[in-house]
Amino acid sequence: MTGPFMSEVVQLEKLLTFLITLSALVVLHELGHFLMARRYGVRVNEFAVGFGPKLWKWTSPRSGTTYAINLLPIGGYCAMQGEDGKTSEAGQKREFEAHAGALHDSDNFQAKPTWQRLAIIVAGPVANFILAFLILFMAAVIFGVKSESANQPIVGPLVAGMPAQKAGVQVGDKVLSINGADVTNGTRLIDTIHTSLGKHLKIALSHNGVPYTVDVVPLLCPGPNPKKFGCIGFQPVPVIVHVGIGQAFTGSLADMRNMWDQTVGGLGLLISHPRQYGGQVTGVVGMGRAAAAYQDFGPALYLQLAALISFTLGVFNLLPFPALDGGRAVFIIAEMLRGKPVDPEKEALVHVAGFAVLMLLMIVVTYHDISNLVAGKGVF
Repeated sequence: MTGPFMSEVVQLEKLLTFLITLSALVVLHELGHFLMARRYGVRVNEFAVGFGPKLWKWTSPRSGTTYAINLLPIGGYCAMQGEDGKTSEAGQKREFEAHAGALHDSDNFQAKPTWQRLAIIVAGPVANFILAFLILFMAAVIFGVKSESANQPIVGPLVAGMPAQKAGVQVGDKVLSINGADVTNGTRLIDTIHTSLGKHLKIALSHNGVPYTVDVVPLLCPGPNPKKFGCIGFQPVPVIVHVGIGQAFTGSLADMRNMWDQTVGGLGLLISHPRQYGGQVTGVVGMGRAAAAYQDFGPALYLQLAALISFTLGVFNLLPFPALDGGRAVFIIAEMLRGKPVDPEKEALVHVAGFAVLMLLMIVVTYHDISNLVAGKGVF
């Protein structure tokens, strides 16, 4: 069976693969909280995969923890004793202290010293960082790594707002020629574009075997310290080469450093130049499109994308916003410095303001993702 139906089936398979990947990354994030909570004697009432009605559950007679698999297999949660998910950190702490004499609830999250509570909170993002490295390392050992000197003349991730995306270039398209000169490898492609800052380029490509041409003018490459060469806003698909365990280890560490520089640098640019770089922020929809494209490039590159998503989840969860681990950590650190919890009323004001900003950011990012999806634009 061929045609549009099979195409839709393939797209559905790619979507399910991405959702399973994202769910696994979130569950392992929650596993970080779970393991650290158990390490410090905090009772975990429930550890669940997915949300919604329960399909299966089992309660451990030893720990009392209920393990569950829910209907919607997207993410999961770790419900600890003393964390109701509704009251503020300070409010829960004061509630516990008000009844501590009667309850003697030593396995309550709120009964633990501030440094242990902080360790439990940050264990989730730390788990994402560790997972990102393990994914990179295992992918490098099993499938190989990106060559530092060789690329394919195939369009990889696109940058929103740059000439390639505006011209209608799509991920997976093959570059055939530039200004009439045949392109046989990605390295020559990059060199040609880099040395053409401000110059007119006529690029011939093929999309699913159908040739087309675009006219673009390379702009100054974006970034915190841009060099004086041109970019049109896409990365060519690299050649994968096999390496030994030692090189896989050092290469994975180097990739982690690059992820840190790009993520933190990108956040800095977003804060300092929101109008210029805001369009490059992507959400779940954008990540899904990127994942669909990367699945066509083989397991090595797809796993590298999964590692990047895991790393980004770790960084995102450390941001000082309500409902995120970073927001909870801020108030625990404030309690450590003050010697007592923050006033619940003041914390509530911060939560309301922070939650409003977070929701606004999510709405803008989702709108940007969906607009690009409807317009058929690039993955990033």
